[in-house]
Amino acid sequence: MDVTVDVVSETTHEVSIDDGATYADLLSAIDYSPQEVSVLVDGSPVPEDQPVAADTVQVVRLIKGG
Repeated sequence: MDVTVDVVSETTHEVSIDDGATYADLLSAIDYSPQEVSVLVDGSPVPEDQPVAADTVQVVRLIKGG
């Protein structure tokens, strides 16, 4: 399955993943961890352990500060 991953305000990746791959697997393919980003499908967050069911996703980097 080919997936377009748009890292908001940064870059876009075209990723090929196996059937049954999770959103965590997708993040790993673009060198991000689930602890540093949120994955959105149609504007709604999806769990990292859910199988990828969309051909386009957005990744939003989380900002931490103090």
